[in-house]
Amino acid sequence: MKLYEDDFHPITLEDKKIFDRTYQLNPIKHSENTFATLYCWRKYGHYSICEHDKSLIIKGETENYRSYRFPLGPVNYDIIQATINLALDLGENAPLIILEPWQYEWMKQNRPDLTLKPDRDFFDYVYRTDVLSSLPGQNYLTIRKHLNKFRKKCPSTIEHISDSNMDDVLEFLIKWCQHRECDKYTILKHEKEAIREAVSNFHEIGLSGITVNPKGVIGAISIFEELNPSTAVVHYEKALPDCEGIYKEINLQTALYLQNKYHYINRESDTGIPGLRESKERYHPDHMVKLYYLDICSN
Repeated sequence: MKLYEDDFHPITLEDKKIFDRTYQLNPIKHSENTFATLYCWRKYGHYSICEHDKSLIIKGETENYRSYRFPLGPVNYDIIQATINLALDLGENAPLIILEPWQYEWMKQNRPDLTLKPDRDFFDYVYRTDVLSSLPGQNYLTIRKHLNKFRKKCPSTIEHISDSNMDDVLEFLIKWCQHRECDKYTILKHEKEAIREAVSNFHEIGLSGITVNPKGVIGAISIFEELNPSTAVVHYEKALPDCEGIYKEINLQTALYLQNKYHYINRESDTGIPGLRESKERYHPDHMVKLYYLDICSN
């Protein structure tokens, strides 16, 4: 069989049912494959999709790259080979992205002639929920101290994100972007847009979230959803700098909220940002979900 670029259409909110149908029978492990990520970041990644014989294929395009993703859904040899061929026709250095562990194993077994390389910047960090919600032992002593300091200085309430406080969440995001100077930096502009999309389509996308409110005012938010039956994924975690330690509080409260529902929490990647990498490593992930790409230069 053969796939064509014309088989793809830009991702829309209505496409969520395709993702739900595909992932119900074939759960995913990497956050980059979630509908929420693809839809909310669509103006950056220009994502388009194709559903063929129960398989879901995703294409992304920015000013720097074009690539396809390994098909999601049931293992279909013909569709996988057709996607690989479509990717090779792009003429890019990294035309195919492999996000799910089983996909990497399939490529190693069935296409050993193609070279795959890891991209550490986009490895997802996955933690045990019971650990994040209790912060046990010496490894987390410093974090617990920072939390105690925060709670003494900034006593807070916790609320679920709902229609009743959605306007307050949007106002918080305006303040957060002003603090981060989002409009000065391209990637922050797109992140600003992605979070607004998430909040504006909160229920339609199927998201949940909480806020931490020092002195009754939102100081941090966490937005998350189910990634697979055993894992939740935290898409956005933002805080204002008014109270030192508030990021640790929103991290803990998210884990407490999820502790009876999911064994793991996927906190996405660090995108190669040194400070963010150090912060994520400080919480001692249980494991990583790796991203690989097809390296044309090595073939």
